[in-house]
Amino acid sequence: MGKTIVDGGISLRFCPKYPAHLLQFFSPAEALRNNQTEFYALEMDGESPNFKDSELLFMRKYGLNIAELDGTLHVVGSTYSPENDRLYPGISRPGVRIVTFDAILQSKVFPLAEILEFLQEMGTWGMGAPVELEFAVNLSHPADERKEFALLQMRPLALSRETDELEIGAYEPKDLLCQSSHVLGNGVIDEIRDIIYVPAEQFDRSRTRDVAREVFELNEKLLDERRPYLLIGVGRWGSLDPWLGIPVKWEHICGARAIVEAGFKDTDVEPSQGSHFFQNITSFSIGYFSIRSRNEDDWIDWDWLARQPRIESRNFTHHIRFDSRIVIKMNGRLNRGVILKPA
Repeated sequence: MGKTIVDGGISLRFCPKYPAHLLQFFSPAEALRNNQTEFYALEMDGESPNFKDSELLFMRKYGLNIAELDGTLHVVGSTYSPENDRLYPGISRPGVRIVTFDAILQSKVFPLAEILEFLQEMGTWGMGAPVELEFAVNLSHPADERKEFALLQMRPLALSRETDELEIGAYEPKDLLCQSSHVLGNGVIDEIRDIIYVPAEQFDRSRTRDVAREVFELNEKLLDERRPYLLIGVGRWGSLDPWLGIPVKWEHICGARAIVEAGFKDTDVEPSQGSHFFQNITSFSIGYFSIRSRNEDDWIDWDWLARQPRIESRNFTHHIRFDSRIVIKMNGRLNRGVILKPA
């Protein structure tokens, strides 16, 4: 269901063209270290889930022993034997269960890699660009029936359209609102005059859902006015875990032209680079700045932001508007970027 990927959990990765080459499992020690030991499932007992409210209310985390009892681990599991330090396909012998998809990728009980490679080639031909896919597989059919592959989504994979490396130039720190060495995007954004930001000193991890609601309301307002804006906040934007950031959905901040994520004072939260949210950032060429609190080359001038007159202030968010444009410069090859204060 994507939650493990979104939350940065351990999961199997493979190349459809070379499915037998699993770099995560090149040795038994690495297999143990990179093994997915838990999975998410929907709790279907009792009242039927109402996904309009929140699917997370019915999502539970289970260990691999539950998957083995359910009979679903046998097509994706292998076994590590401590006695001879070897990894065996299948789960017929005692030992540590390892999620390797061996029966599918090695023994070819289902041609998953071949299907994905074919769809990628056809999608690239049809869309004129590399594509990303989302799919589901149902192997629970009777033995005399065909297994089921379902294509859920296909869309072009965002690629940088910049052929020349942008020279950012040298600036005095007093002229910069933000500087980062962890940037996605390439080029110049210079049509922004508005900033929505969540001050670090007002951020409360226990109230992040309230923060998300305020950001959504301001986003709707600026969308109606057709005014792109710069969004600045603390923690991970779009986090499913409200304690790691601000749990907005994409439609809550879709008017942002550039996004800044600042780390907490006590820790930095890694961005979720496999999520829908993160893919939308790259697909729509939105500038993305990650500010690591432990990196002296990354910083935001919070004091300058606090001194600016505000169009609107709420409990956790503020809206600032300038007469001059905010200039954002990003070098995609060096992953560096700066945001200049309005002239």
